[in-house]
Amino acid sequence: MSEIIEGSTGTGADEQGANELASRRPSILIAGAGATGGAFGSYLLEAGRDVTFLLREAKAQRIRAEGLRFVSPGNDRTNTVEVVTASELAEGARTYDLVLVAVKAGGLESVLTDIRPAVGEGTRIIPFLNGMAQIDRLQADYPGQVLGGLVKIVGTIDGDAVHQLTDMAVMTIGDLSEGEVPTDVAAVLDVPGFRLQVIDDITDGLWEKWIFIAAAGVVTCLFRAPVGAIMSAGGHDHVLRIIDELEAVAAAAGHAVSEKSHAATVSMLTGEGSSFTSSLYRDVTAGLPSEAEHILGDLSRKARDLGVDTPLLDLTLVQLRAGEALRRP
Repeated sequence: MSEIIEGSTGTGADEQGANELASRRPSILIAGAGATGGAFGSYLLEAGRDVTFLLREAKAQRIRAEGLRFVSPGNDRTNTVEVVTASELAEGARTYDLVLVAVKAGGLESVLTDIRPAVGEGTRIIPFLNGMAQIDRLQADYPGQVLGGLVKIVGTIDGDAVHQLTDMAVMTIGDLSEGEVPTDVAAVLDVPGFRLQVIDDITDGLWEKWIFIAAAGVVTCLFRAPVGAIMSAGGHDHVLRIIDELEAVAAAAGHAVSEKSHAATVSMLTGEGSSFTSSLYRDVTAGLPSEAEHILGDLSRKARDLGVDTPLLDLTLVQLRAGEALRRP
């Protein structure tokens, strides 16, 4: 299944950071080797960065034996990579300079436990997940050590092989308090293969991404169809109401969606003849574990805390939760 992850815009690493990086080799732990972790981790490894992947036992054994295959446009290679499991991390005494969390929401709880031995006082953590729950959790556990991150890539997994399907690959990072990203962090992530952007308003970017993904999930899951079919059935005005409802939550939280992002969301979710569906819809209709609670449930809870009514979001959650209950043994 392909995964599209939205990013933002900004500027890159500076010369000071590059000079600091030259004097040492920061260590990077990447939790996950899926479409996100596998692709960006491969580029970092190929640029000579000190990269270790945190993987489950079975996958760790396979990757150790066979390497990590990464297929990008015009290039198919298999890299020998450093791998560690949670038990090995717990038994060791090594902490890392940078921890990148690149798992889906279903793996967040276990990863929060797994990475603890790897986090020292100077470790910086960047989660690349949808929504904001991971930010709240990590900031509570590691105050002052968490940065915001967005990625934009189109990728898929075939077995353990990572496939990047287009040339688009962007990583956007920023300080959650609108301060400066440490220069050594920006420098170590600035490598060939993908574009690094460092921005001041990363929290606004995270909210915009969350609202778009939530709106796409509500639209396609509530109406159980691709966008084009929803438009043909007369759903245009209902989709606009969904978008307005969710964007009102962001505005109440102090992170109003920009006009550019609003226009892009409307265009994507009202396209005549469009075959677009959300990843949430695809997971639900395939009977797979989904990020419904992480994306929609958490947004509903925030809306209640902020006093914002979200009837269409809540209706969608009822439908998804009822369906999940029926699927349980």
